[in-house]
Parts: sequence; structure tokens; C-alpha cells
Amino acid sequence: MKLIDKYILKKFLTTYVFTVLIMVAVILVIDFTEKNDDFIKHNVPISEIIFDYYIHLIPFYANMLSPITVFIATVFVTSKMASHTEIVAILSGGVSFKRFLVPYLIGATIIGALIFGLIGWVIPNSNKESVAFQVKYVKSPFTYDSRNIHLKIAPDTYVYMESYNNTAHVGYNFAIEEIKGTNLSKKLTASSVQWNPEIQKWRVDRYTLRTFDGENESIYHGGALDTTLNMLPKDFESTYKLEQTMTLPELNRFIDEKISRGADDIETYLIEKYERYSYPFAIIILTVIGVIVSARKARGGVGMQIALGFFLAFVFIIFVITSRSLAQVGDLEPMYAAWVPSIIFTGIGFLLYRYIPR
Repeated sequence: MKLIDKYILKKFLTTYVFTVLIMVAVILVIDFTEKNDDFIKHNVPISEIIFDYYIHLIPFYANMLSPITVFIATVFVTSKMASHTEIVAILSGGVSFKRFLVPYLIGATIIGALIFGLIGWVIPNSNKESVAFQVKYVKSPFTYDSRNIHLKIAPDTYVYMESYNNTAHVGYNFAIEEIKGTNLSKKLTASSVQWNPEIQKWRVDRYTLRTFDGENESIYHGGALDTTLNMLPKDFESTYKLEQTMTLPELNRFIDEKISRGADDIETYLIEKYERYSYPFAIIILTVIGVIVSARKARGGVGMQIALGFFLAFVFIIFVITSRSLAQVGDLEPMYAAWVPSIIFTGIGFLLYRYIPR
């Protein structure tokens, strides 16, 4: 790595860190202003607010803003170099524009690798604490209000409940069916099913067990029965930001479990998974675009170039939000939703590289 590469890389990374710190600080102040009434209402100790909430919220916001901050940092550094005629001197010295991009690509790769490690393993564990704090002090008490609940708990076993009380951990009008091929072999029905935390099992009350053998049917009535089922009370708890609290291995296992149960609400978790893989690539693309749009010396100074950087960064965020919304309603595959913004901006970057004079 040459001296000029170290010079650019150092300026790029230090500006990125500074931009992240400034923007995260602004957002934390806004967040505190919005939630201050809740803190006062619940008489939350200041130490708990800082160490159980805001300390864990910093890496989340730093990651969420990374596409904007890396783009702004790139535009600011490059436009300042252009205004001081440094880029003209570098290119006049025989360095090609592609070679000039190398330190930026190294910096973007370092940031992208760091972000991938953070969003895959570190940030989800921080989110566990901050989300738990919000559920405790900010969000309204959760009530599970779904009706006619169907779950697949084994390859041939299905559970039905008319309703579920997540406070008492009781399901009403409970039924469990075992289906072999296309034939119903067993069916147990009960007025209720309740979780027993002491023995970690479910108890069914006043149950009826029907067993089918061809056209023959046997019926057995029982009072109470403790049984182990492949479902837990946590399956009916609040899913507020649940996808953000799981590490990448945990998220993959959760998605596989959802698919095995035949669940139809996995889009949010698939989007989260694919976005974690696309984020580092988006950072590299936005860095290249930032260099292209700001490498030319402008007579009016760097203000217009920085404004353009803000505009393109927010356009990228709009694409991310739009594609995510389309995937959640089923109009777009989650994998495409995660990668479409990066693919579109790759095309934009190619056009800018080809047609913007440098």
C-alpha cells in the first residue's frame, strides 16, 4: 500500500467514524425526547436508561445508518480532496481513476466486514436488551389476539386452538391430530390446554381421544393428561422486533422451524436474513458511487456535492423501505427485496462511472 493509499484510507475511515458518532448522537437525543414521558411515568432509574437501553441502542443505530454514513463520509472526503486540487494532482501523476478507487474499496471492505460481523452476532445480543427494555417500559402490554390457531408441530401432527391467553398460558377448544398420508389416525380434543411451568409440560382437561383404524373408530374419555408438545408459551409471546434480536445462526434455525410448521408469517425474518448479507455489498457500491459523484472539482465548492450525496443516500433508503414493504405483503420475494436496492444502485454506479466526467 502506497503512501497516498494510506492517506486516503485514514481520512475515509476517520471521517466515517466521526459521521457515525454525530448522527447516532442526534438520533439518541431525539429518541430520548420522544420516550422521556414513558421514563418519567414508570420512574425508570437513569442508570437503567443508560446501561440497559441506550448503551445497547448505539450499535443498532450505527448499523442502521451505515449506508448513509459511509456515503456521506465518502462524498465529504473526496469533494474536499477535489476542492484542494489533490485529485487532479493524483490523476496527473499517472494514477488511473480505477487505481484511485483502491483505498476507498479497502476501507469499504473493512467497514462491510465489520458490519457483517456486528449484525450477524453482536448487535442482535444488544438488541435483546434494548427490546426487552422497550417492552417493559415503553410498549403497551402484549395480548395474543389471533383466532383459530393452526400449528404443525411434527411431520404428521397438527395442533388447533380456537384462542390463546398468553397471560395465563391457556389455549381453548384444543385439538391435536395425527394424519398418516391422507388418513386421520388419531384425534385428541379438549376444552383447554394449559402450560405447567413446574414440569415443563402441557396439561389437557376433559379430553376425548379418537383412534381410527380403517372404518373402525375407538373413543376414550379422560379427565386430565400431561403431555409434551413441540410448542412453548414463547411461541405466543410478543414478536416485537423479534427478528432483530436473533443472531444469524438463531435466525436460520427460527426460519427452518417456522417452515417446518407451515407458518405463513416468515417474510419479515427472511428479509432480515437476506438484508444482513446484502448490507456489506451495498456499502461497497455506495462508496464507489460517492467517489464518482464527488471526484470532480466544483466551482461552487463542496456544498452541492455533499447535498447530492445526502440525496442519493436517502433515495437508497427509500428503495430499501419500499422493497421491504412489498416483500412483507407478498408482492416481492424476500431475497429479491433485500438485493434489489443494491442491484439498482450498481446499475446507477455503472452509468455514473461511464458518463460523469472526471
